[in-house]
Amino acid sequence: MLRIGVLVSGSGSNLQSIMDACERGDIDGTVAVVISNTADAYALKRAEKKSIPTVVVPHDAYPDRESFDRELIRVLKEYEVDLVALAGFMRVLTSGFLKEFPGRVINIHPALLPSFPGLGVRQKAIDHGVRFSGCTVHFVDDGVDTGPIIIQAVVPVYPDDSEEELKERILALEHKIYPKAIQLIAQGRLEIIGRRVFIRDLKKDESPCLVNPPLDV
Repeated sequence: MLRIGVLVSGSGSNLQSIMDACERGDIDGTVAVVISNTADAYALKRAEKKSIPTVVVPHDAYPDRESFDRELIRVLKEYEVDLVALAGFMRVLTSGFLKEFPGRVINIHPALLPSFPGLGVRQKAIDHGVRFSGCTVHFVDDGVDTGPIIIQAVVPVYPDDSEEELKERILALEHKIYPKAIQLIAQGRLEIIGRRVFIRDLKKDESPCLVNPPLDV
């Protein structure tokens, strides 16, 4: 069983999807610990309702990123974590952290990487006038949202969308693809070659491509 450590900073809806998937058996694993850098993160309450251990590591209690990350590493190793999943964790991890968990740190991003990395990306997609956006689960590397891509999901973007409307549309798919990505890791089906992630026994979807606006408008 894969032991998952989840790092959070906010409401934790993706954490909820991971915990629920573990309970259903959709992930061959368990959430071993939830760590937040903010004491008032609602994600902690979600974990407590599931009787999952929680730890608060306030980033402002440490003089630099390296010492903060060392404490994260200590806690994760104390709970014998196999995989680190970032779920709305609003801190950039150091290379020292990543070296302790090589190829075992993943993140979900509310855009179709490599387009729109960083913050505020849903509004950026709307402002740019793209017809599609979505979400991406990727391995974390030393860059910002630059690691190898595991899985993506696509949603349409409409000219009159508000940021909140697009957020909800994307979030519904985040809750589906993040557990799926973790299960692929639990099953040992992923291999990283260069920048590409290959999935063993992948079934290809031959359905037609999406077009927005539709061709028959």
